[in-house]
Amino acid sequence: MLSTRSSYRRTTKWRHRAATLSSRRAEHARIAVIADTHSVPHPRSVELVRELEPDAILHAGDIGELWVLAMFEDVAPLITVRGNIDPSTDELPDSIDIEVADVDGAPLSRLLLQHIAVYGPKLRADAARNAHAHDAQIVVCGHSHVPFIGRDKGLLVFNPGSIGPRRFHLPIVFGVIELQPGRVAMNHVSCETGERWTP
Repeated sequence: MLSTRSSYRRTTKWRHRAATLSSRRAEHARIAVIADTHSVPHPRSVELVRELEPDAILHAGDIGELWVLAMFEDVAPLITVRGNIDPSTDELPDSIDIEVADVDGAPLSRLLLQHIAVYGPKLRADAARNAHAHDAQIVVCGHSHVPFIGRDKGLLVFNPGSIGPRRFHLPIVFGVIELQPGRVAMNHVSCETGERWTP
């Protein structure tokens, strides 16, 4: 179950939204994370995400044509932020803080979803401020197309990579976040092989 609060922070036209996500599982939540579809998601991406049976899907921006979102909304509740190529509308906030709870309402974690959040392996100062302001423990981002799992400024950082057109030699992948009380597991899945991807 997904709920959102549609209050926006309008300073410098930055739109922020808060959301609550409840898992269907006891003491456990599984979230699929996609990004940078650029209107052309990999042909196997929807099928592979569906096989995971996620409680929700996060799209970390650079959607391209918005009809792409409908493909994933049929799989699970979808939470989306605007990327730098996407239109600036109230329907696409620039960031969302997401409180994740299990089926009984027990909190599992709080995530910040924002398209541009890292510079290389380092968390940008603006993203870190945004995450700390909303008590997030995990920052989920896109933009670089580079799959990444790291820690910086006291926060876990996760970039799912891109499921859109290949950039340079980078893989076509998406991410999975598994949340349990006191534990977070993250990994990437290759759209080309359907297997777990590692660098």
